[in-house]
Amino acid sequence: MTVRELDAAAVHDPALRAAYARCRTLNARHGRTYFLATRLLPVDRRPAVHALYGFARHADDIVDDLDSTASPGERARALLALEDQLESGLRRTGAVTEPVILALSDTVRRYGIAHRHFTDFLASMRSDLTVGGYASYEELGRYMHGSAAVIGLQMLPVLGTVGPREEAAPHAAALGVAFQLTNFLRDVGEDLDRGRLYLPAELLAAHGADRERFEWSRRTGARDTRITDVLRAAAAHNRAVYRDALPGIAMLDPVSRPCIRTAFVLYSGILDAIEADGYAVLHRRSVVPRRRRAVVALDGLVRAVAARRAHRRAPGPVADPHPARPRVTAPVQKEPV
Repeated sequence: MTVRELDAAAVHDPALRAAYARCRTLNARHGRTYFLATRLLPVDRRPAVHALYGFARHADDIVDDLDSTASPGERARALLALEDQLESGLRRTGAVTEPVILALSDTVRRYGIAHRHFTDFLASMRSDLTVGGYASYEELGRYMHGSAAVIGLQMLPVLGTVGPREEAAPHAAALGVAFQLTNFLRDVGEDLDRGRLYLPAELLAAHGADRERFEWSRRTGARDTRITDVLRAAAAHNRAVYRDALPGIAMLDPVSRPCIRTAFVLYSGILDAIEADGYAVLHRRSVVPRRRRAVVALDGLVRAVAARRAHRRAPGPVADPHPARPRVTAPVQKEPV
């Protein structure tokens, strides 16, 4: 399947093919929901999504890998080295040895993705090395602009839109934030083990809880209704962000909608699983049941096949002022990193 994807995307250079294959492996291994949804995209667009995910995952592993014995200083230096590679790749000013950067740089050039999205992303990754909590949703939102919203914005040129891209952009950013808020809820216990809590202090205080109580619950396995109230309120806030994101799906190229709709349904379904588990996320990881995942995936496949058939029957291309197909021959004007 990798060969077919790379051939369809007109990726022929052996080193570049190996780099994209590395990103695909990262997506398949660590992003089960994203990888499943990506398989619903037209085959020629999948390598670009793998490259975007592979870069994000690689940076996240530098910062968050619990199995690593690297010190905070070593992690900071590794992140700086990755940033140097990124700048060399995007500006074409030096040799790139990191495979995920090689694939990412190629994707950025093919689709004309704004360089600032990656700069903002790495800024948020750096903050994870020193920041362990947030006072308010407003403060957390500034962090999530770089860690989540820009992911949605990076994806838009690949997915394509049926109208002006700027109209879909706020919804794409909201979906990135919604996905990350779900991650924060699902992984709150693991994040505490890393010394972080992404639930704002103001939310905890509103329900009579604090960080120490969360750490006590994680350490002892004991439950507390105040913690449950915090998590329930956080889930309600998360669902509101999903509602803000939902209109953006209809703004995408029809052949891309099944992919994003499937990710939307599966990821928001994690909130249902958390609720069904009694908000026990400090003690176990909530997951969407396998049967539910299969039903959603099958529905997505049916929709994807129908969209591609309709696309082939259409008399002309989708009226998208920002085409989603790779621009291999036309040069893309660079913008500052």
